[in-house]
Amino acid sequence: MTNNVFNVATSILGQPWRWRGGVLPGGDLDGRGTDELLHHLFRARGASQADFARLKAPTLRDWLPDPAIFSDMEAAATRLADAIAAGEAIVVFGDYDVDGATSAAVLIRYLRMVGATVGHYIPDRLLEGYGPSADALVALKTAGADLVVTVDCGTQGFEALAAARAAGLDVIVVDHHQPSTALPLALALVNPNRLDESVEAAAHGHLAAVGVAFLLVVALNRQLRQRGAFARQPEPQLTGLLDIVALGTVADVVPLTGLNRAFVTQGLKVMRARRNPGLTALIDVAGLTKPPAARDLGFALGPRVNAGGRVGKSDLGVRLLTTDDPAEAQALAFELDRLNIERRSIEAEVTEAALALSNPESNAAIAVVAGDGWHPGVIGIVASRLKDRLHRPTIVIALQDDGMGKGSGRSLPGVDLGAAVLAAKDHGLLVAGGGHAMAAGLTVTADRIEALTAFLNDRLAGAVDRAAATRGLDCDAAVAPRGVNLALVETLDIAGPYGQGWPAPRVASGPWTAVDCRIVGENHVKLVLSGVDGARCKAIAFRHADTDVGAALAGARSRPFYLAGRIKRDDWKGDPSVEIEIDDMAWA
Repeated sequence: MTNNVFNVATSILGQPWRWRGGVLPGGDLDGRGTDELLHHLFRARGASQADFARLKAPTLRDWLPDPAIFSDMEAAATRLADAIAAGEAIVVFGDYDVDGATSAAVLIRYLRMVGATVGHYIPDRLLEGYGPSADALVALKTAGADLVVTVDCGTQGFEALAAARAAGLDVIVVDHHQPSTALPLALALVNPNRLDESVEAAAHGHLAAVGVAFLLVVALNRQLRQRGAFARQPEPQLTGLLDIVALGTVADVVPLTGLNRAFVTQGLKVMRARRNPGLTALIDVAGLTKPPAARDLGFALGPRVNAGGRVGKSDLGVRLLTTDDPAEAQALAFELDRLNIERRSIEAEVTEAALALSNPESNAAIAVVAGDGWHPGVIGIVASRLKDRLHRPTIVIALQDDGMGKGSGRSLPGVDLGAAVLAAKDHGLLVAGGGHAMAAGLTVTADRIEALTAFLNDRLAGAVDRAAATRGLDCDAAVAPRGVNLALVETLDIAGPYGQGWPAPRVASGPWTAVDCRIVGENHVKLVLSGVDGARCKAIAFRHADTDVGAALAGARSRPFYLAGRIKRDDWKGDPSVEIEIDDMAWA
């Protein structure tokens, strides 16, 4: 057996098909047992054999650490417990994206359960920008806040937190973004990515902010129990918050490894019970007729929650996730759905303009494009689109009338964009900036964009070259056309949930020929396939009508080919069948 799947060294997209992680399956896939296939998938994703049993059915019991291992966690829980006991006014200050909204919602819902006085503050993306500002925190203090908890932001809030301390306002930071060596003046800063964190705690640096917020709730609940707070009232069921935790974890595109897998697995079970009115309304307005899967959180629910912060009112997501009124939840869900449609239109326009400014033939390590009048609320999505097209890290900058630019970047595995942006900030090239390995945000003056681009190219060139040298399409299985069946789909589903860092299995199959091929919807290619062994199957190549793959498929009616992609169950018209979502193709 060669190291290339089906001996594909160069596909239509110009890449080899490789075995994921260099792990080759043993024997004929069609004749292997369920456990053997699952263990192959686990090994290909870097899991150790000792974890196989708890990977099949991830539970909090198996994966949840003691929150006390994290720096400042006990200090944060103690201060919150004191505030609850004293009836102090607590404000949760969240970011405007889905991780910020879910982090805030987890804390707010729990604090309400234990009788706390709690409100929220979500900054306006356009008027205030990312993270806490000195003006906002001082204003909260003036309005009566005794304690502010920032979620999914605050790690880089040096000026804002210094102003809060001067005003006598206690601030707890709950975050996951990369910090500098120095830390801001917070009463407590809970962040597994702190540079001074213990090895045990740093192993959880893959958590989204909502995961860190849930750990704070666990620590706080333990504090309250020890203080006898539940002698006269029932102790909250923390697992009831996991539907919100799952949404934020998947939508923030953090690795679905370790504890995150337990959060999402158990959170999806809670979500199926439809106990959160806001999530229930969102599921309905998104048109999901089956219980949501992890993929739905990222592609159907997350974008709608994000839409409020991108093109609407920044606090709509938090309000939706914290309301207990079904009528209010329905109204908020409809508004977020409307804003999401508006966001998609704006995004398409900015993507087209940004693509026109990019150079696919460039040898630069990173693509940086800037444009006047681009909506800052969609530049992160546009950066992701360009990154996929250009196969290199991309930063998209929306230039404003005052000469400032708001930028958002997306990166490739193995290329730490967040660290590079922090380094650029330390070199005086940015007004503000931060992020994590795969995504970053920044503020830059228009006259420094050229210098910023040069700095990032120099810093990232080696990492991007290494990423390019290892570029290829990772596959988990290779089957004949008859092997693409519902039994295989059901087995592959057991190894989920899938997402960033725990990718959905990619199956190579063929040889196929195309019985029918047509363009449908928004630039998609729809096919009916016939296998050389007599099998029939449907397939779709999303957004490929104008790519080399689409052109090749259109001319493939008589020439056999292999496909690589995700196979999924299709229940259209109540008749279950299998459909292939095509990533790439190669001639047989």
